[in-house]
Amino acid sequence: MHMADALLSPVVGIAFDVVSFGAMAFSVAKVKKDELSDKKIPLMGIAGALVFAGQMINFTIPGTGSSGHIGGGILLAGLLGGIPAFLSIAAVLIIQCLFFADGGLLALGCNIFNMGVIPCLIVYPLLFKPILKNGITHTRLSLASIVSAVIGLELGAFFVTLQTFASGITELPFGTFVALMLPIHLAVGLVEGVVTAAVLCFIHQARPEILESANLAKRIGIGVSTKKALAILAALTIVVGGVLSVFASSYPDGLEWSIEKVAGTTELEAEGSVHERAAAAQGALAFLPDYNFAGADEEAEPIGTSTSGILGAVITFLFAGATGFTISRMKKAKKQIAAVTK
Repeated sequence: MHMADALLSPVVGIAFDVVSFGAMAFSVAKVKKDELSDKKIPLMGIAGALVFAGQMINFTIPGTGSSGHIGGGILLAGLLGGIPAFLSIAAVLIIQCLFFADGGLLALGCNIFNMGVIPCLIVYPLLFKPILKNGITHTRLSLASIVSAVIGLELGAFFVTLQTFASGITELPFGTFVALMLPIHLAVGLVEGVVTAAVLCFIHQARPEILESANLAKRIGIGVSTKKALAILAALTIVVGGVLSVFASSYPDGLEWSIEKVAGTTELEAEGSVHERAAAAQGALAFLPDYNFAGADEEAEPIGTSTSGILGAVITFLFAGATGFTISRMKKAKKQIAAVTK
């Protein structure tokens, strides 16, 4: 559900840049040091890498000619907690935009809001956590995962239609567009919910302290080893990004499918100097556009996809992990200064 620049006016795009990057600044200020403890920082990196890889796998939605991929916000929130998850998914979306030209540069703020702010900062605290308030069981965890993934994706899809409407995109009449976007993303959300439930239940079975720590926003106990869980997530990331991504569905995703049903094409034409400058800047930065080597033929496409999956996951791991490490050290230094000045 990554929006392209052609779906937005500069005013709407910049407005959501302000909102989304403001949310990131707010999250940095509000995140607790315990939420980014030494055991959680590598988890933040590897979980972000897994979501990067997972988003590369488009699965076919039977009978529609469309496909979908996970958003990953609820999965990250279940593993990390709402604010660390938001910072992690923001890292994923920034890397996808800058280095792989997935989602427009002007649309980056909208994509962070739709796929990050909504699931991690709204749906997770208001829906996911309350379902688990009486304790984490696999039944409650599955229910929370499926319901939250569906609601989060439906809200994200609805905001896409609001953003295009506010941008004055006449090719996409609001009523028709929303009538296509919500049903197709309901199907995508159900699949994402099941995948999220499966991963979270597995991690809870293997190391329940990880999910309990996320749910209570506290640090993982000193005597609790997370090495096995991290190794499993890392292996899964490599398999998903390096192998399974090659077999992703070739059908347009739910957003592209909806656009095609309304406008007769999956891609609209962007006009204006702001759009041109954004496209030029993104083109200069993206070294693996559309998760492939620039100018590669069809025979080289699987290699380009695998390379993108693995390299993107590594970059995400480093970026998300470095983000968590930096914020954690900032919090620690601030606490030390406050103690000295008392």
